[in-house]
Amino acid sequence: MLGKLARQHDPNVLVGFDKADDAGVYLLSAELALVQTVDFFTPIVDDPHTFGQIAATNALSDIYAMGGKPVSSLALVCFSDQADVEILEQILAGGLSKMMEAGCTVIGGHSIRDPEIKFGYSVTGTINPKKVLTNSGAQEGDALILTKALGTGVISTAIKRGAAETAWIDAATRSMTTLNKLAAEIMTDGFAVHAMTDVTGFGLIGHAREMALGSNVSLRLESSRIPLLPGAVECVRAGHVPGGLNANRDFAECMVNYENIVPNELRTLLYDPQTAGGLLIAVDATDSDRLVHALKEAKVPAVKIGEALPSRKPLIEVAP
Repeated sequence: MLGKLARQHDPNVLVGFDKADDAGVYLLSAELALVQTVDFFTPIVDDPHTFGQIAATNALSDIYAMGGKPVSSLALVCFSDQADVEILEQILAGGLSKMMEAGCTVIGGHSIRDPEIKFGYSVTGTINPKKVLTNSGAQEGDALILTKALGTGVISTAIKRGAAETAWIDAATRSMTTLNKLAAEIMTDGFAVHAMTDVTGFGLIGHAREMALGSNVSLRLESSRIPLLPGAVECVRAGHVPGGLNANRDFAECMVNYENIVPNELRTLLYDPQTAGGLLIAVDATDSDRLVHALKEAKVPAVKIGEALPSRKPLIEVAP
């Protein structure tokens, strides 16, 4: 729909919505630019405090995905005037705890009455304009590194249906409340990173597609290396598949080729919409092992999952 609107031409917009990047970047001076994003959604877990933490972690992620540092945020609240206000207090407290962990100050917000709870943040960060990382800078030969396991979408669906096991919920919650802060700080410290995005609502394939198209490369993913959360495969087998997953698959699968022995469950999870997912990093192959080692040393569960190839068809190849 944005493509149908009149385009604003502002030379200070370094990153806009034309390449579906994670956040906008606006130039203020030769050494300083703003990174801006917004994200909010309905509850995906039962505990209000945890929901607030997940919402904050998810909103902050887009700033980290650009290589930026979050500095301030505004809360977005939709809450029923018939609901217990203590629930809202717990949601806000959960969100604040993650904003404080990120060093990002909550300076206000806006609320409206709504029968369906929704919560999130608009986040502003800063970055050196010469160090912006977009999703369109991947180069042929780059290694692809993923910093979190997939499966939060199907597990969240199982939670809503009362079918998720405790171990699945705990693992998914840990993932969704872990900031990408540490991974982003390590990645920007002397490694030849060419492109980065976070894996969120469009799933791994959806965000990989944007990276491939924006960078004019093709991508090869090694399915056996792609990490999955405990219970993710079981959720797919039981039919706990969110509508967003099917929409992602309908949109992007036409650009994907699988080798026959890639399991059907994994093919499905490649499109799973993630909440507060990990970073997908395109780094020079000569730096990839060193980066993975540094991330793992810091307890970031990073895995090398593929590589960038010269542009060709199919756009994305999924190998065993």
